[in-house]
Amino acid sequence: MSADTFEVVGGNRLKGDLQPQGAKNEALQILCATLLTEQDVTIENIPNILDIRRLINLLKGLGVKVEKLAENNFRFNAANIDLDFFKSDDYQNEAKHIRGSVMLIAPLLARFGRAYLPKPGGDKIGRRRLDTHFNGLKKLGGEFHFDEEENTFSIQCEQLKGAYILLEEASVTGTANIVMAAALSSGTTQIYNAACEPYLQQLCKMLNGMGAKISGIGSNLLVIEGVSSLVGVEHRILPDMIEIGSFIGLAAMTQSEITIKNCAIKELGNILPVFRKMGIELQIQGDDIHVPAQEQYEIGTFIDGSILTVYDAPWPGFTPDLMSIILVMATQAKGSVLIHQKMFESRLFFVDKLIDMGAQIILCDPHRATVIGLNRQNQLRGIQMTSPDIRAGVSLLIAALSARGKSIIKNIHQIDRGYEKIDERLNAIGAEIIRL
Repeated sequence: MSADTFEVVGGNRLKGDLQPQGAKNEALQILCATLLTEQDVTIENIPNILDIRRLINLLKGLGVKVEKLAENNFRFNAANIDLDFFKSDDYQNEAKHIRGSVMLIAPLLARFGRAYLPKPGGDKIGRRRLDTHFNGLKKLGGEFHFDEEENTFSIQCEQLKGAYILLEEASVTGTANIVMAAALSSGTTQIYNAACEPYLQQLCKMLNGMGAKISGIGSNLLVIEGVSSLVGVEHRILPDMIEIGSFIGLAAMTQSEITIKNCAIKELGNILPVFRKMGIELQIQGDDIHVPAQEQYEIGTFIDGSILTVYDAPWPGFTPDLMSIILVMATQAKGSVLIHQKMFESRLFFVDKLIDMGAQIILCDPHRATVIGLNRQNQLRGIQMTSPDIRAGVSLLIAALSARGKSIIKNIHQIDRGYEKIDERLNAIGAEIIRL
């Protein structure tokens, strides 16, 4: 049996507290932003997950001095950067495995005038174009090249200049890249149709703490007045909203009583209302979310009684990263729901595993699935399966924890990419997960 495997015994009710890790999607942006200054940048609440460790290794290879201050707190100093690391096999191999590496190009371009990137990897969830990143950087004056033989990107410019940029899509990482580049450009940059996720807001607040001049934070129109240099800063990463949603789904599916601690509830947008529409009882206790054990939960309908549709959209719409959790939860609910994954294609193909477990799901097309809730009349059964990506992986883990019997989940490095020590943390409150 591969070491990249979980053996899960289902059917246990869990009870206890869970502390969400730092937000992965924020951490990827914040770590890249450390390259924008020669001074020390201290970051707290960095999640200890595979994708973050890979990005920190890339920063070290570039010459960033990395000092571990505590379990999830680090100090970074990018005073001495080795741009020749771009040409090394280590950079090529590591950057290909992590999509977040694309956000290294803007700070390096802005500070040193050139950047280089192999085509990044990450989740296989349909086409995820990089046009938004490069078109924005080209508007600021970057000269872009793609080497088809090497499958690599390069971009260069002696001095970036502010510009009006209308993004064709509200890409979070695309917006982050352009914001970082614009912060050190000459003149004023306006980014319209900018992403406005809390993680992007956090990046802008951190950059302002470093001396950047960014206004419109939280809206889809960002205005950045370029400055000549940035200084050091201390920054704390938000709790991961995707992990918070995953824990709510876990509690519902396993009929467990779980309290999720320190959730930064004001930053969760419409996540909690969507779970409530799915029939989940949530009790807010200060900044904690208490999910009581529920024997049954019933999916709501629209006002006219028609079947509920849950769909993803750019913030403040419902995050696409929690669609698979909503889908898994629906399998044991009372009622039916249409899951419409608008933003990414092929992300619903993991439902064949749930159907094998006994769920009633109709996969309409690569973007839509109808789930007919079993109302706990038929418990899912344990099977052998493979995790296709981070979010589907943890959804299958939740399904396995609620199922009858034993499940085998392979390819769990996909789960480790986004969830810190998930087996240890869940076992501490009553789960049975063995890492083989």
